[in-house]
Amino acid sequence: MSKQQEQDRRWLQKAVELSRRCPPTMNAYAVGAVLVDPSGRELATGYSREDSPAAHAEQVALTKLGPIGPVPTGSTLYTSMEPCSSRRSYPVTCTEMIVSSGISRVVLALREPPLFVRCVGVQLLRQAGVEVVEIPDLSGDVLAVNAAVLNLDI
Repeated sequence: MSKQQEQDRRWLQKAVELSRRCPPTMNAYAVGAVLVDPSGRELATGYSREDSPAAHAEQVALTKLGPIGPVPTGSTLYTSMEPCSSRRSYPVTCTEMIVSSGISRVVLALREPPLFVRCVGVQLLRQAGVEVVEIPDLSGDVLAVNAAVLNLDI
């Protein structure tokens, strides 16, 4: 395993752990996100519903940058689940926020299950030139966190 793969796994595991902090609900997924600069320094974290009932993990992490300024070129966003491409609770999707922020890489464990919407976040990110890395062997942990919503017996 390369050094980059090891770092990707470590940060993605942190995103999965953050998702465990999400206030429970039956109408939204529990997702965690970590934003890391090119040197490997953590810039911000977030998890679903952290600061409001409709907040998404990626949105929370990007909002926390606040006065720090723009996302440094070459930054990576680690998110336990595919960023949303459709959203009823906010005028901008997480996919749109990621693209407009200048994040160059997104690493995720699980594509969004089609329970609420048909998500095409990975496709849209790639079309916008964002590198997307999937680490599906961590998807079981994400499914376990969301077992109640997905009606899974895990």
